[in-house]
Amino acid sequence: MGWTDERVELLKKLWQDGLSASQIAKQLGGVTRNAVIGKVHRLGLSGRATPSKPARPVFKAPRPARQAAAPAAPRRIAPPPLATAAPAPPPPVRYVDETPGAATVLTLGAHMCKWPIGDPSSDDFTFCGRRASVGPYCVEHARVAYQPAQAKKRSSANELARSLRRYI
Repeated sequence: MGWTDERVELLKKLWQDGLSASQIAKQLGGVTRNAVIGKVHRLGLSGRATPSKPARPVFKAPRPARQAAAPAAPRRIAPPPLATAAPAPPPPVRYVDETPGAATVLTLGAHMCKWPIGDPSSDDFTFCGRRASVGPYCVEHARVAYQPAQAKKRSSANELARSLRRYI
């Protein structure tokens, strides 16, 4: 359906009455909401005289009147309730210098040797637990963990000549 002069006049009237583009499209019939919006834009129609939503009275319950606050007596800060049984402090960190393998994940401290002893999937898995001196390990386990760099062996003249032959 095209835009006839009568339909354009009806569009202008409905637009000025404050109807939405969807409402106008329904009344005109045969046009979509977007077609109405496009025609309004092409006609250069200004804003509406009335809002598109019908004005509804808003009923709010009245607030109860506030009572005037009487001067209050100074407040006393109650002392905190006394705890009847305070939790026991954690046991001090003890290093197991005699036998390795006495520290578990729960008892392992910051300066204890973290060398694993046993199978991690078994129940008797422990850590060394001695006092750590070099990084995370005790002296004995640090020797195993940190191997000194091996000195490069000096090559003889024959070995040097043999390695150079592949480049000649």
